[in-house]
Amino acid sequence: MPYFHNCFNKPPDVNGFGVAPLLLKKLKLMPYFLLCLLSLAATAQSSPQVYDDAYYQQHQIANVDEAQDGLNFLVLGDWGRNGHYQQRHVAMWMDIAMEQLGGDFIVTTGDNFYSNGVASVSDPYWQSSFEQIYQGPHLFEDWYATLGNHDYRGNWQAQIDYTQVSRRWQMPAQYYAKTFELDDGASVLLVFLDTNPLNPDYKHEAKYAATQQQDAAKQLTWLKDKLASTRATWKIVIGHHPLYSSGKRYGKTGGIRDVLEPILEGHQVDAYFAGHEHDLQHNQPAGTHVAHFVSGGGSEVRPVAQREFTKFAASKAGFASVGINKEQLTVSFIDAGGQMLYQYQMNKDNK
Repeated sequence: MPYFHNCFNKPPDVNGFGVAPLLLKKLKLMPYFLLCLLSLAATAQSSPQVYDDAYYQQHQIANVDEAQDGLNFLVLGDWGRNGHYQQRHVAMWMDIAMEQLGGDFIVTTGDNFYSNGVASVSDPYWQSSFEQIYQGPHLFEDWYATLGNHDYRGNWQAQIDYTQVSRRWQMPAQYYAKTFELDDGASVLLVFLDTNPLNPDYKHEAKYAATQQQDAAKQLTWLKDKLASTRATWKIVIGHHPLYSSGKRYGKTGGIRDVLEPILEGHQVDAYFAGHEHDLQHNQPAGTHVAHFVSGGGSEVRPVAQREFTKFAASKAGFASVGINKEQLTVSFIDAGGQMLYQYQMNKDNK
């Protein structure tokens, strides 16, 4: 930082000769001292954050409780924007939420890198949009990622291959599943879909041509087999595209809904988490079993509205926290300022 050291030493000679009228000297030194103050302020802002007990005591999210003997994780979507918009603020409160909840992992609902994905596993975007943004100590848990449509504009395979580079990034394939055994004897099946090749809206879009090179029928057969064979207490599916939207794409999700809803309803899936819409939503159409959540507020936001199936919708940057035990599943939406916006609980006995 130029002049920072000199702020504490003799100011520079203002007229080159060591002699100046008092008024001239004051006027000429004003920019110098202003620069000193700016340098000091910038130094204070650039000091590394100390993540100690005092920091987490000063930064708390009210009414966020850990699911005892259960599974606790966050859901983030539509986030990778080089730290722009509200991405850094969301990342900060994600770390705090993970600390409070004793979080086990983070799930992404896709659009991990805007606007055109990544070029390779060594693309600088990995550092500027992921590693250097989500650097709080409690964010170094597993990240189970899914692919969004913007990820297909780049090298989508690189996001799978990055699993071999980063310890925390986990995307073993375009679609995959994991079962978690809980301390209370329950179990949770998480199914991570690649909804891009399943979405008929992309069949005639040149920029998403790569999505149509995938075997959609094979993935759907795999999904049906996975849901039919599981004995898990809870069944949760994660994909990029919502089946219902209270946001920008209200009334335009029929294509992907016709593909997935019969399968999810037929196998009594408990919840479906999506992104794609840059906001936070909980939708529950009348007569349906599956609870539909949108967590797409990782950075930029868009307007929402109250629809016939909307239980909650907010044009807010933020994320979802999920707590699951044998009896109950709790979903909370938390914004980029650390405020709890909404909480919903479902009991297994009522499902």
